[in-house]
Amino acid sequence: MNEFALIDLIQSTCALHRPDVRIGIGDDAAAIDVPEGHELLICTDTLVAGRHFPINTRAEDIGWKSLAVNLSDLAAMGGTPAFALLALCLPDSDETWVRAFARGFSELASMHNVALIGGDTTRGPLAVTVTALGFAPRGRALRRSGAQVGDTIVVTGALGAAAAGLHFLELRPECGRAYRLDPNRFDHQCVTALDRPAPQIAQGIALRDYASSAIDISDGLAADLGHVLRLSETGADIELGLLPGWQALSEVLSLEQATRLVLSGGDDYVVLATVPPNRLQEAELAVKSTGAVLTTIGHVSAEPGLRIRDPQGNLIHVDKAGWDHFA
Repeated sequence: MNEFALIDLIQSTCALHRPDVRIGIGDDAAAIDVPEGHELLICTDTLVAGRHFPINTRAEDIGWKSLAVNLSDLAAMGGTPAFALLALCLPDSDETWVRAFARGFSELASMHNVALIGGDTTRGPLAVTVTALGFAPRGRALRRSGAQVGDTIVVTGALGAAAAGLHFLELRPECGRAYRLDPNRFDHQCVTALDRPAPQIAQGIALRDYASSAIDISDGLAADLGHVLRLSETGADIELGLLPGWQALSEVLSLEQATRLVLSGGDDYVVLATVPPNRLQEAELAVKSTGAVLTTIGHVSAEPGLRIRDPQGNLIHVDKAGWDHFA
């Protein structure tokens, strides 16, 4: 395939019409309408083969995940996704691979009514950059900097499963994608969490009226909560036993491994938020209406720093604070 045939293939596979796209793929830039009373949210992420996903990851899953990690950023701000740009760097124009990639991308895009409105293709080591755009009512987008002393810290889903999925694949690399064959096995479920994270769009929107701050957990709980605490100039106390996912992981891995994965594993793509205590019950009901559960894991405190205690009340030292591309 030449470059233009490749672009046509991606465009035809990911075709989704939105009336607010005034100019889409085919011109030098796209033109979109922003609804009255809303502001445009924009985020971008790059996934590099061997760094952000195992080399043998299926093309469909790379397509899905490249969009999912961006939609997760919009979810953390209480945004509604609308458009995406795709920049694809490929070692060669393998039609079968590109078709599968576009199919995975399109599958998630269709679920959230996201239109692909442009991008770029080039030759080189496999890497995918997606820019996602969405809307939030003006002045109501959630930010990392609003946590207040006394707020309850909550998450919208389990932690550590994706990192455990990578751990299981590293233990048995010969199995490769065979882990997807039995969805009832715990290790297979973890690999699915790694390959196909589910952005918490509805949960982020539900929290918009109640949360004082929010962030998506991509680099690990300790690291991402640390960003909230730094920008909010607060501290936090977390209870390890309250973290959803920790108990399940501790039943199949050592306590040390389970603890490390839920605190620092990353790739969870659930929303972490801080909620004033007097709004917590309302927030729980709002998130419940989306089919998810809001789990309390600790509280915001005046004392700087992050303190994590095990079920016996002992402080836990986090050796690795989270993902760092240059560490």
